[in-house]
Amino acid sequence: MAGKEKSETQLHGCEPCRSFGQKCSHLVKKQRGKFYIVRRCIAMLICWHERERGEP
Repeated sequence: MAGKEKSETQLHGCEPCRSFGQKCSHLVKKQRGKFYIVRRCIAMLICWHERERGEP
């Protein structure tokens, strides 16, 4: 099965980046998206907690 292994870029569906700047840009975009999701989840949990306690 050694011939059927896929590289990490093929598994994630993006083309291999050509330069260091493109790699950095790609990673920054991914991290920004993850951070946005985490931020939204935390805000939702805080609102839910305040609602449970009856705070405005």
